[in-house]
Amino acid sequence: MSVDAPMRAEDLRDALVDKIVKGHVRQGLVMRADVERALRTVPREVFIPGASLEEAYKDTAIVTKRREDGVSISSVSAPYLIAEMLGQARGRHVLEVGSGGYNAALLREIAGPDGSVTTVDIDPEVTDRARSCLDAAGYTDVKVVCADAEFEIEPGRTYDLIIVTVGAWDVPPAWISQLADGGILVVPLRTLGMTRSWALRRTGNHLVSRSSLLCGFVPMQGAGASNSWNVALGDGVTLWLTEPRQDIDGGAVAGVFSQERRQARSGVTVPGGRLSADLDLWLATHLPDFGSMIVAQEAIDSGLVVPSWRWGTPAFVDGATLAYRGKLRQVDEAGTEFEYVAYAHGPNADRAAGHLADQIRAWDAVGRSAPTLCVFPIDTPDADLPDGLVLDKRHSRVVFTWPPSK
Repeated sequence: MSVDAPMRAEDLRDALVDKIVKGHVRQGLVMRADVERALRTVPREVFIPGASLEEAYKDTAIVTKRREDGVSISSVSAPYLIAEMLGQARGRHVLEVGSGGYNAALLREIAGPDGSVTTVDIDPEVTDRARSCLDAAGYTDVKVVCADAEFEIEPGRTYDLIIVTVGAWDVPPAWISQLADGGILVVPLRTLGMTRSWALRRTGNHLVSRSSLLCGFVPMQGAGASNSWNVALGDGVTLWLTEPRQDIDGGAVAGVFSQERRQARSGVTVPGGRLSADLDLWLATHLPDFGSMIVAQEAIDSGLVVPSWRWGTPAFVDGATLAYRGKLRQVDEAGTEFEYVAYAHGPNADRAAGHLADQIRAWDAVGRSAPTLCVFPIDTPDADLPDGLVLDKRHSRVVFTWPPSK
């Protein structure tokens, strides 16, 4: 092919998958052969009508529908994230919650000739588009259902795998009742201002996690919708909250950045400056009045804040004081080692920054491990729950447990 010749869809698809495979390697992940084959087979461009081939094969999410206020309510997810979630998922008979068509086609490839895929969405415009695109791509045997997935889709039927591709705040009973014992639920679950894709195995009446990944999705609609809210901290800086227990007095911390910034070093270093999503979960489950700090780029450029990440820096409020995990501090001249640091503003800034740094050290002391997440029915007695942080949601009791210190 000449330098000026346009690349074919197959070439762009292969180049994208090559990039995703390399990304897996950098993260210490291994892409399953069936996932890679599906990604190299399904024509993503068919599921994004109107997009150019170049746009279709960028490793980014593409919004396909917005509300009148501009909030995204349907999208074709970024391929790297789809690949990671498919790596969490195993099962021949699949129910997908949140339909765009592309992911359902990938699941159909992976399920094989003896498998089946049902995809459901509450929005008829979305399901009509998914049906049309699936047919155009040749996946006519994927079943498309327009319904609210908060409730059972085909009463009495169970699936080996249920994969949710919208941000869920809770696990409704229907997802457990429709999941075969030993089956896997993959769900982007919002807890304490953070979203993680959890792979959860059904064991009797409850679910136990097998893995988790950092992710972000458009929110659930219908009966499973939930409220989240933001507490304003300063120009372009808010604290995102998702749980009723996160009752933070926004007035007490309004204008907190006008007070001097204090710092506490943790002494905990990471190679290459790679942040850990597991640390975020540790801080969320061990710090009081925790939230995710969302920061506009202008607030960083002005020096108002120096967060570890714009879209969800771990932070907590102590009365009129705010503490957050700051941008990593470079330790060596070569830039191979970076240290976690804590920043705080307010009347108790030194104490709050020190407490956050203490928790970073505590996470290091348990081997920087990931938590186990268990999901039980809401009527489960405390005595039947494992030890850990318990969050009561609408339908379920979610429990985070951590290994003991080494």
